[in-house]
Amino acid sequence: MSKVVLITGGSSGIGKAIGEYLHHQGFTVYGTSRNPEKITNSSFPLVPLDVRDSASIHLAVAKIIQETGRLDIVINNAGVGITGPLEEIPMEEIKNNFETNFFGPIEVMKAALPQMRSQQSGLIINITSIAGYMGLPYRSVYSASKGALELITEALRMEVKPFGIQITNVAPGDFTTNIAAGRFHAPVTNGSAYEKVYGDVLRTMDQHVDSGSNPNEMAEAVFQIIQEINPRIHYKVGAFMQKFSIVLKRILPDKVYEKMLMNHYKL
Repeated sequence: MSKVVLITGGSSGIGKAIGEYLHHQGFTVYGTSRNPEKITNSSFPLVPLDVRDSASIHLAVAKIIQETGRLDIVINNAGVGITGPLEEIPMEEIKNNFETNFFGPIEVMKAALPQMRSQQSGLIINITSIAGYMGLPYRSVYSASKGALELITEALRMEVKPFGIQITNVAPGDFTTNIAAGRFHAPVTNGSAYEKVYGDVLRTMDQHVDSGSNPNEMAEAVFQIIQEINPRIHYKVGAFMQKFSIVLKRILPDKVYEKMLMNHYKL
């Protein structure tokens, strides 16, 4: 029996790459999209789901269970980027980012856990970010929402382990996706105290995404994690220096690491 996989945000980018890879490996894959009727090139079915809408989450999970009788793997991939000086990001945009990147994945897990508990098995993979391991200038809200998901995964993992359910985080670095097009970024405002520096940092971030790794690397990493009997708590996937930056944060004094980041961003 092929394992049933739910991937949020499965219509593009990393989610689509994971879905196509697992589909070709013989998994029964369901992706999600807020408007699946607009997607005509998916190799696996897409169900309507908005991670900011609790009702749509529970309807999507119920539909998959009704059609297949089980739910083996959930990949919380849906997310949005956000950039800007914290002082200039509207509060509604900060809240929207947490609704998508943090509260939405929690609601997806809550919807999936009863079925997994009844099966006495299941795997949840939360796609976070290497940015969630550190507070990055002009990406403060994104770092915070992804870092929060990392920590809540650590806690929930211990709570559900007695039921045969496993949870892990996968933190990608920069990958070539359309995240830059879909993210909210505070405008570079003429006369702002942050105008020049933020403008320069924003261009650097866009260049990093444009020159990022192939999303298929994430798909292969997720497939390997699924094969593991006892997955680790954290995985990092990306360029060597991006992953090494987490090691440096662990071993360097705080102010030395802060200075390193400021030099990197030319602050």
